[in-house]
Amino acid sequence: MLNFIVDEVLSQPSILVGLMAMIGLIALKESFSKIVSGTLKSILGFIILGAGAGVLIGSLDNLGPLIQEGFNVQGVIPNNEAIVAIAQKTFGKETALIMGFGFIANLAIARFTPLKYVFLTGHHTFFMAALLSAVLGTAGMTGVPLIILGSILLGFIMVLMPALAQPFMRKITGNDDIALGHFGTVGYLAAGLTGKLVGNPEKSTEEVKVPSSLKFLKDSILSTAITMIVIFFIVTLKAGQEVVSKYSGGQSWFMFSIIQGLTFAAGVSVILMGVRMILGEIIPAFKGIAEKIVPEAKPALDCPIVFPYAPMAVIIGFLASFLGGVVGMFLMKPLGLAVIIPGMVPHFFTGATAGVFGNATGGKRGAIFGAFVNGLIITFLPALLLPVLGDLGFANTTFGDADFGLIGLIIGSIAKLF
Repeated sequence: MLNFIVDEVLSQPSILVGLMAMIGLIALKESFSKIVSGTLKSILGFIILGAGAGVLIGSLDNLGPLIQEGFNVQGVIPNNEAIVAIAQKTFGKETALIMGFGFIANLAIARFTPLKYVFLTGHHTFFMAALLSAVLGTAGMTGVPLIILGSILLGFIMVLMPALAQPFMRKITGNDDIALGHFGTVGYLAAGLTGKLVGNPEKSTEEVKVPSSLKFLKDSILSTAITMIVIFFIVTLKAGQEVVSKYSGGQSWFMFSIIQGLTFAAGVSVILMGVRMILGEIIPAFKGIAEKIVPEAKPALDCPIVFPYAPMAVIIGFLASFLGGVVGMFLMKPLGLAVIIPGMVPHFFTGATAGVFGNATGGKRGAIFGAFVNGLIITFLPALLLPVLGDLGFANTTFGDADFGLIGLIIGSIAKLF
């Protein structure tokens, strides 16, 4: 039963969001038709978002190995899914229990404290539960104490991170209806603060002036497609046809680059469609939860939720974060750290979000420099986290997003004192 709840319900964002929408609509005493419609549309919105992410990740999964082989780069590649899969072999039961009780702790803290956030990004909850299991276990804790402490910590982190990001979310969305539920928050806060220091929010990425003959570049999907085609051209030319053939199924580097660039942009377009559907359903439904169950509660949703508010900042943030990752990579060896290869997937999702945060506080300069700082953060934190993960640190991968690194370092350091 526990495994069913964890694997089939709590770790499935679409089902979790659908359940929350259904509870909210029931609390509002909506009609049966509205309850069914709102629940299914919320689930469909998340599935559409996931489908778009899958298309986009498929394109990035081709680009990453091409960069490594083309530029002869060796090192550790951060990958949340990979390190969690390895952690499950040792801490599977602890992770499941911490996730289940952690979600209950999240609701309790939101109900009885001013931190009114319900964290609905299920897979990140699962990843954080795995990190807490691994770090506390490596520090020597076992059994019930590990599960109780891990659950309380998880519930607290699930309200703390959305609360820290909320001042920036108000600037991005123009209201206080939704929150950010994604464990890259440390990078987003750094991007927002960097934007304040270096830029001007009035000079937004969304108001870039271009000649009339290039007006099509104002369409964020088209500009994303062209940008990614150029990047694929550069990488495939460097890698050569022989290497490209391993990933293209024999297709020429020229056509492969064009198709992959367009595929990437199509993935972004599908993500935006899914986000808009979720927003249209979850915000009204959450009023029911806010009124009857957790007063003033806000749904904390996955990071693409901010993409529609500044689509140009999305691609700018991705590129600037990746550049930060490359610069960080070359600094690591002289500093005596494990070399972290920039992972395309974390740099896209967290870099794009950091770009939107930086744009909200500092416009174009904020998006560029804020996302660049995020790129440095998600390069150095995973390297510093490796020793804290114990035997898992030898797995040639580590957690990728910023909060996993910072929280793992803090909790691991404190736990080792006892």
